[in-house]
Amino acid sequence: MSLFAALPLSRTTAVVLGALATFATGPLLAQTAPAPASRPVNEDQQPVTVRAEEINGRPDRQLDLKREVEITRDGTGLTADTGCYLMVPNQVSASGNVNMWRFGDRYKGDALELNLDTGKGWVTNPQYHLQLNNAQGRAERIDFLSEDVGLVSDGTYSTCEGPDPDWYLKSSRLRLDTGRDIGTAASTVIYFKGVPILGTPALSFSLSGARRSGWLPPSIGVGSKGSGELMVPYYVNIAPNRDLTLFPRIMFNRGVQLGATFRYLGVTDAGPYSGETHVEALPNDRIRHRDRWLVQSMHNQTVGQGWTYGWTVHAASDDNYPSDFSRTVAASAERQLLRELRTDYGARYWSLSARVQSYQVLQDPASGGNPGSPLFVPRPYDRLPQLNFHAGRYDVLGGFDWSVDAEAVRFSHPDGLVEGNRLVFVPQLSLPIVHPGWFLTPKLMLHATKYDLTNNKDAFGKPLPNSIDRTVPTFSLDSGMVFEREASLFGRAATQTLEPRLFYVRTPYRNQDAIPNFDTAVAGFNYAQLFTENRFVGADRVSDANQVTAAVVSRFIESNGVERLRVAVGSRYYFDDPRVLLNQSEPRNQSRSDALFAAGGRISDEWSFDSGVQYDAQGRSLYSSNAGLQWQPAPMKVVNAEYRYQRDSFRNADLSGQWPLSMRWYGVGRISYSLKDKKLLESLIGLEYKADCWVFRMGAQRFVTAAQTTSTPIFFQLELNGLSRLGFGNPLESFNKSIPGYTRLNTNVGHP
Repeated sequence: MSLFAALPLSRTTAVVLGALATFATGPLLAQTAPAPASRPVNEDQQPVTVRAEEINGRPDRQLDLKREVEITRDGTGLTADTGCYLMVPNQVSASGNVNMWRFGDRYKGDALELNLDTGKGWVTNPQYHLQLNNAQGRAERIDFLSEDVGLVSDGTYSTCEGPDPDWYLKSSRLRLDTGRDIGTAASTVIYFKGVPILGTPALSFSLSGARRSGWLPPSIGVGSKGSGELMVPYYVNIAPNRDLTLFPRIMFNRGVQLGATFRYLGVTDAGPYSGETHVEALPNDRIRHRDRWLVQSMHNQTVGQGWTYGWTVHAASDDNYPSDFSRTVAASAERQLLRELRTDYGARYWSLSARVQSYQVLQDPASGGNPGSPLFVPRPYDRLPQLNFHAGRYDVLGGFDWSVDAEAVRFSHPDGLVEGNRLVFVPQLSLPIVHPGWFLTPKLMLHATKYDLTNNKDAFGKPLPNSIDRTVPTFSLDSGMVFEREASLFGRAATQTLEPRLFYVRTPYRNQDAIPNFDTAVAGFNYAQLFTENRFVGADRVSDANQVTAAVVSRFIESNGVERLRVAVGSRYYFDDPRVLLNQSEPRNQSRSDALFAAGGRISDEWSFDSGVQYDAQGRSLYSSNAGLQWQPAPMKVVNAEYRYQRDSFRNADLSGQWPLSMRWYGVGRISYSLKDKKLLESLIGLEYKADCWVFRMGAQRFVTAAQTTSTPIFFQLELNGLSRLGFGNPLESFNKSIPGYTRLNTNVGHP
């Protein structure tokens, strides 16, 4: 035939090129990676074009191709020095400078042979580069056992650019099964900067980036008693919506603790469900000389339209468990362990909920179990059961809003305290009158309560009535105005508002000394609480009131609707001194409440702040204050500073941040310090290095787990993009939770 002849063929090479691409596009360790390019619809029907400077043979049997050989079909093709196509076995072979491409992925090799019907074949000395995840590597040989299975001999893999990557994986035998989404490797070694850092005789992983079972990075540290610890988690991928993580934890002074976390989610015909259960057990603790354990379980499920149910179960073996075993600040502070089973039903205008609830209380070891200690934690009442009903409508009968709240609950306590039933019925009716620039909302409310008690006594043991009825009406009037003007803030045009507000409440006095306190406390004093009718949270006390709240808010709003700055100040003024008290320590003869001042906002793209002050106007002294400032000029650049103070309680300073130290080095840290006790509450220090295809992290954290104990986990991690995270501990979790505004250095998210 003539030079540079072109010949379209009726049979295609789709199976050949599909098998090669299937091998190459799966990552060697499970990662969140783009899906590989899919085979076009009816690919087997696409024509094949053959080009070469010389074509010999018989078109119905065999074509011999020489010089500038090119075989293409749609987005797939190959070039070589020589080639041969056998029609009867439907087989292609090529040799000499073999180049193959498919949807952006490229392969180079010395020789290639492939049967188009079975998908079996081989390629020698291949080099490959994958477009979707930027992976590349070399091998001595790739054998295709079928369309879905490839066997790589002495192959490498890396996501780094260039002929000399910073890291790569090398395996003597690598089997890639795209049909089952499984890769298995033998005699695998991971190299970093030319140095082998990890070797394993066997390795399995997902090719598509799906979760796979395997070991997670180990965690080492120093426990609350100063002894070393080692935890090596193992992840079990049960199903796409279920997994299990096992936590073997060696504590050198206590023994071996075994833990497990089971997570699940799904959807039934009725609706979604999800849950998580965590258990820990330490048989025969060598320090406490007893078995130690912890159980935590949560579940939520929709069983019908508007109908849900769930549970929360927390339990521990003893009071010392949080201080001995907590790995986070939040876990060490959790000492009221809730056990609850609940169900809720909601319709358009009403809802109903039911629950049973109890608590286990873990006392801080420093309290000594003494109720007079400030560290002593009282045990809440059990609710066995509690029913709550709510109904309401808005804008009916000419603009009225109405609602009804009702409750029925049985209180129980294991310590012999007063117990009993409580029925609550609270209807309310309001008429919002809203006009441009002002509003006025009168409201009527009735709080009706009935108690049926046993063992009701006062503080001196004197019997009190066991049957008590209480009915308390309340009238409130909420009013406000809004003024606006054009202004500027730090050189930016904005609209400034001035929003004065008055809130009057009148509730007559009812003697409530005979009513026990099951679940009521004085509400935390804040700006929102200034505009509530009752200064108590809970139904056991209804505060008498003849008072008015005066407040004013000013905001700066840009033309795009962004609120840059908000300033608020307010206080409550008493015409009559409140007589209903929760305990004798509450202040008396007050003419006004504490004054509140709050200011906050994002005053620029880089700066934001939040602050608040509670001033004791009666005693002319500061009761509490907080001030926080954040500077974030760019990603991976953030500094946070915060100060918090409460009279006779705490005075703490907190400083945290993430900042580049050089072109590739970043520092992270946090210090939380008690100025009152002159004691470090929490500290964190870490270093990060970002390269083009890997990130290095190291650091340590120290935090208080109880009044007299601390915990010190340390971490070391090398994250290889497109492969996995290797090292000790979980610095990403510590950085994210401890440093507001922290930015992860790279976006690869790996699984075991």
